[in-house]
Amino acid sequence: MSENMAGLKRTNYCGELGLNDAGKEVVVCGWAQRQRDLGQLIFIDLRDRTGIVQLAFCESLNKEVFDKAFSVRSEFVLCAKGIVRERSSKNLQIKTGEIEIEVSDLRILSKSETPPFEIVTDSNVNEELRLKYRYLDLRRPDVQDKIIQRHKIVKIARDYFDGNGFIEIETPILIKSTPEGARDYLVPSRVFPGNFFALPQSPQLYKQISMISGFDKYFQVAKCFRDEDLRAQRQPEFTQLDMEMSFVDCEDVMGVAEGFLKKVYREILNIELTTPFLRMPYNEAMERFGSDKPDLRFGLELVDLTDSLKNTEFKVFSGAIANGGSVRAINVKNAASKVSRKEIDKLTEWIKAYGAKGLAWTKLNEDGSSSSSYEKFLSENECKAIRNTVGAQNGDVIFMVADSKNKVVFDSLGALRCELAERLDLIDKSKPNFLWVVDFPMFEYDEEEGRFVAMHHPFTHPKDEDIEKIEKDPAAVRAKAYDIVLNGNEIGGGSIRINSSELQEKMFKALGFTEESAREKFGFLVDAFKFGAPPHGGLAFGLDRLVMLMLDCSSIRDVIAFPKVATSAELMSQAPGAVDKKQLDELKLKISE
Repeated sequence: MSENMAGLKRTNYCGELGLNDAGKEVVVCGWAQRQRDLGQLIFIDLRDRTGIVQLAFCESLNKEVFDKAFSVRSEFVLCAKGIVRERSSKNLQIKTGEIEIEVSDLRILSKSETPPFEIVTDSNVNEELRLKYRYLDLRRPDVQDKIIQRHKIVKIARDYFDGNGFIEIETPILIKSTPEGARDYLVPSRVFPGNFFALPQSPQLYKQISMISGFDKYFQVAKCFRDEDLRAQRQPEFTQLDMEMSFVDCEDVMGVAEGFLKKVYREILNIELTTPFLRMPYNEAMERFGSDKPDLRFGLELVDLTDSLKNTEFKVFSGAIANGGSVRAINVKNAASKVSRKEIDKLTEWIKAYGAKGLAWTKLNEDGSSSSSYEKFLSENECKAIRNTVGAQNGDVIFMVADSKNKVVFDSLGALRCELAERLDLIDKSKPNFLWVVDFPMFEYDEEEGRFVAMHHPFTHPKDEDIEKIEKDPAAVRAKAYDIVLNGNEIGGGSIRINSSELQEKMFKALGFTEESAREKFGFLVDAFKFGAPPHGGLAFGLDRLVMLMLDCSSIRDVIAFPKVATSAELMSQAPGAVDKKQLDELKLKISE
């Protein structure tokens, strides 16, 4: 039967004790990591979130306590009182390895069954089992450390923004559905049958309203939700470090964001960042790296071969060019001996996931020989032009993609350069690489919907010089938008917002909203603009992704206490689950078979 702590109060955490505490009577609490029976001596490693301390039991000193220690098994919850003493056999691998506690009183507060996996650092257990027993997984020191570091990062954020005059304002979780982009999570209303709240994809409209309300600098650790198909670094619910400022331009917002990153990297990782970070226009990022979140820690830049091949008779290339597309390449230096033909064939299949119909290649061996998937279809001059344009030499491998849609060319080669850099160990991981991507297109054309949609959101302010193009040439309009990229990952983004009801209405019209639909969805915001809206802008960091990259984790789930898996399910509680008929009846809902 379990005991209680009557008469005992914890005085210290396990990992905080050291030689300076020798001779002191202490009370510690935690979980038994392991018990070692040496006959007349028993040792128990007691673990809490600060570390491990050794408890020592001697049969000759206290038989009753010794017998109780004999019964302890892994993960029993214990409370122990005793005197700190210097260890005769020290373990300098742990913080408390020079001392132990000679226990005079031991309470078994709770017993434990044998856990499904060992509670140790770097446990080699499949993720599904760990997430099913997440409460056990969270006891592991390396997992706890990540959650504690996340807490510290959020604390630094709050201190930083408070110190810079920001006010933390909580915005609603139950809001009106305004579907633009990802699907909303909907919450049925019992009081208004047939009507639904939505969970916020971001606090966007409320933080803009906060600016109109005169708060001038807003900050929030905001929980957000998107019902979208999940990828490795996405979650259906996620956390943003969200900010908004009045009377600012792009550089003001980016400067505040850089200041936060400087502070958090210095205090968490002892790394001094150099600011301002590099700025790169969107078009340059796409042309050079095939991505709006390029990783600049290695080369492998894209080379446009369209001019070199515009007169070719090879239809794979000429057809793509004639239909408004392009032919582009990357040249991988000194890779001929490292990339086999079998690997190239696998890459050819792999790249199709990004829309490419295939992967053209030429392998230039060190001895001067070569093999190629396309050169036999080209003239000698065309082959020379390709090699010269990409700067190829013996030992290199050229990879090429042709398509009538430049997006396919960029997406596939942009992904390929990252994949090859990882496989060939070309990435300089010695320091973080930050980049601002700016001057995004305001609109992108959605072929499924047959209309232009906002690349970021409908409230982004266009570049002043491009406003006149909104109706005549929307594809040419650039936005006052900026994304911050860390090591090839977007960790945040924002923009200067529209603060004029006339311009906002023009934007809605360009996006295909009727006057009625725009008023039904966003009327309160447009009305608010009529009562004096300051120029304003902001940014949101993806907290989960930022923490993951700062702590060098392989998965975003590593830095979330209770994450979802790829299906959006939460394995520990087995959410989502069915609800009973009474609840559905109260909400006037029926389940469609």
